Amino acid sequence: MPGQIPLIGEKFPEIEVVTDHGRIKLPDYYVEKGKWFVLFSHPADFTPVCTTEFVSFALRYEDFKKLNTELIGLSVDSAYSHIKWKEWIKDNVGVEIPFPIIADPQGYVAKQLGLLHAESSTHTVRAVFVVDNKGVIRTILYYPLELGRLIDEILRIVKALQVSDKYGRAIPANWPNNEIIGDQVIVPPPITYDEAMERMKKHTCLDWWFCYEKAATEEDIKQAREYLERAAKAPEKPLAQAKQ
Repeated sequence: MPGQIPLIGEKFPEIEVVTDHGRIKLPDYYVEKGKWFVLFSHPADFTPVCTTEFVSFALRYEDFKKLNTELIGLSVDSAYSHIKWKEWIKDNVGVEIPFPIIADPQGYVAKQLGLLHAESSTHTVRAVFVVDNKGVIRTILYYPLELGRLIDEILRIVKALQVSDKYGRAIPANWPNNEIIGDQVIVPPPITYDEAMERMKKHTCLDWWFCYEKAATEEDIKQAREYLERAAKAPEKPLAQAKQ
């Protein structure tokens, strides 16, 4: 079905895309390198909210790379527009955008990924696809045109998913600062009565269906907290003021 939105748990659709870095075949380009990737769409180049988002993504690019994760943007603009917009950002804000942006002037990719919503039939919504190193979609986020994304939360999502994969545990709300169990993680629920009774002996539990443990390393926890702390902290001097 045209425009059908891919679902969490499905393989990311195989699409060959044109970017300002050249042609890329998704998801193979990243999967073959054993990397996760975050694909994020934006309504248009040379727009204020999108510019703030791209600068924020660029300033955190090294953080994503530390998580073995690459970034790739998308809009219905041309590659020429992407190149000129990147030049404008570098000249006027002082930040270089290091990752590719998909050029989709005909909306072919946007339609395949279900990015043209009722809010606008001609501009892509602010969507985020977090895709793991097997090419499986792990998270999908949508934001309206007027609301910029919280990039540090996207970092926390990637980190939390990787922790979940590594230890086979579920991640509580606001991790690693959960109000009930702190930085600990949740043991998956039992599937038999015997398991339900036995797990109370092996783990710390509020009840047989709610058991938790310390699994993530201190480095994992520290890294995730840094994202949350940075998101809550005002910049010492906004880049626009620094240019004045």
